[in-house]
Amino acid sequence: QVYVVFSEELRCWCRALVESVRCQASGYQLGCFLVDYAKYCSVASENIRVLAGAFAKIPHRAKKCRLHCTKPLTLHIDYCENTAKIGPAKKWDTAAVQHFRKLLE
Repeated sequence: QVYVVFSEELRCWCRALVESVRCQASGYQLGCFLVDYAKYCSVASENIRVLAGAFAKIPHRAKKCRLHCTKPLTLHIDYCENTAKIGPAKKWDTAAVQHFRKLLE
């Protein structure tokens, strides 16, 4: 279900999918995916609202997707043997993500 959340970074109300809920001393924090900005953000529970009827029917501008059969790689450096090899990684490096975004632009 899509909700409306207030994004401190964008300083506006945005449509979002709630992906996680964390309990903190100050209250609940919601991990959200902003469907019109393709961004992830953390939002306090008091900054979430139910989406009004007509607005729920507007299609999302951003969709979560994955590259088919593409797995992250990273450079493994062995200082003892003075070698460097490219190998599998658990997540994408920040530099790889930035390079991919530049290619898309």
